[in-house]
This record gives sequence, structure tokens and C-alpha cells, in this order.
Amino acid sequence: MGEVLIKTENLGISFGAHKAVSNMNLELEEKVFTTILGPNGAGKTTLFNLISGLLKPTEGKIYFKGTDITCLSPVERVKMGMGRSFQLTNVFPNLTVYENVRLAVQSKENIGYRIFVDHRNYTSINQKADELLEKVLLSDKKSFIASKLSHTEQRKLELGMVLALEPEALLLDEPTAGMAIEEVPTMIEILAKIKKTGTTVILIEHKMDMVKALSDKLIIIVNGMKLIEGEPEAVSKHPEVLKAYLGGGVIDGINT
Repeated sequence: MGEVLIKTENLGISFGAHKAVSNMNLELEEKVFTTILGPNGAGKTTLFNLISGLLKPTEGKIYFKGTDITCLSPVERVKMGMGRSFQLTNVFPNLTVYENVRLAVQSKENIGYRIFVDHRNYTSINQKADELLEKVLLSDKKSFIASKLSHTEQRKLELGMVLALEPEALLLDEPTAGMAIEEVPTMIEILAKIKKTGTTVILIEHKMDMVKALSDKLIIIVNGMKLIEGEPEAVSKHPEVLKAYLGGGVIDGINT
């Protein structure tokens, strides 16, 4: 395994008397594709919100590249190299596909809007935008208004915008949410390409064909606490995992 990129120590958050995440100790290694699984309401998205800075923990610490980021804002975490997608699509609906990605690239390069400068003069920016659209399989839709894209295409566009920030750690919260089952292989193809670049990916996902195709490591969360982690084959056969899901037998398509 590589160096630890994200680490949590006794991380937790409570909403009143309810502990949504409790005593969470994780070490997420660089260049490892980790999938976080758990029943609905297990605390997976809440954990992502803590790591990305959208929520502040009531206990514990979060480290990124060895630095304590517990009190840093989401923007500061992005600047350090953390990228995040959400369950709900987050794009600029009235801009074209190309403009969405180009603005994300400009943000990374710290180039704001300049009224007297034609965007076509930014050769390197435009080239990077084209490369990203090709990576997320949207080159043929670059002139489309984002709101006119299908749901699947919008999910791919959002991923392209996150990749424009060149994150060292990419947190993906159910990137196939709302997709028809026949559209999932396309997203698997895109994520497989991202994995090959060495980007550290942490995924929340329920579609087990994607989990099996991509994951190096599984972390199972139940009731806001880590149950077990390890290689997919071993985790899927663990008695406690079987009990947590179905009381033994099969976990969401993984034969055990």
C-alpha cells in the first residue's frame, strides 16, 4: 500500500442525541481505490461531509497529507488537493458543457473572468478542457447547454468539473445515482481510466458490479461505525458483514 493520504482519528458527529458517525478511525492510502459500503442511514454521506468540510465534527480529528484539516473550510481542502462530487448533480445549467469544464479549469489556474479577454486566447485552458471532456466521454456534447443533457451526461459533466481541479483525493458519493442499469458500464469505464492515473478514489456506491470492477479495498459502515475493512473478497465473506446486510448468504450481488 502507499502512503496514507487521508486519516481520521476517533472522528464523530452528533445531532442531538443521535450519533451519526462515531469513533471513526480510517487510513485511506494514496493510489488505492476504496469503496465505502453500508445500509441506508449508516452514515456514509455524513462521513464524506466531515472529510470534505461540509460538516464540522463534534469529536476527533481529520488529517490530509499529514496536516490537521479538521477546522479548514471546504475551499481550503480543495486547494490542498481534495475533490468531491455529490449525490445530486451540481453543474451550471445555463452554460454549455464546454463552458462548465473550462470555468472549472480556470478556477484551478486561478484565472477569473476578464471582460476584455476572449476565452479562446487561453490556449492551455481550452486544451485542458477538451482533454477532460474526452476523458468523461462528452466531447460530442461540448456545445450542448448543460440543462439539456440527460441525467447520466450531467453526472459525467460534474465528474469532469471535479477532475479539472486535479485532486489528489477524489471523493465520489454515488456517481451512478439515478442512472439506468444499462448506463452504469460507461461510468465504470470512466472511473477505471481515472484509477489508472493513480488518483486516490474514495467511493460510496450501491451498485455491486461497479464495486467489484474497481475496488482495491472495502470499508463497511453500520450505524455510524466502521464494522470491517479489507480486500473485497475477504470482506464480502466476513460473518459480521453478512449479518449486517442479510443475515448471511449474499451481499448485494457478491456471492459468498
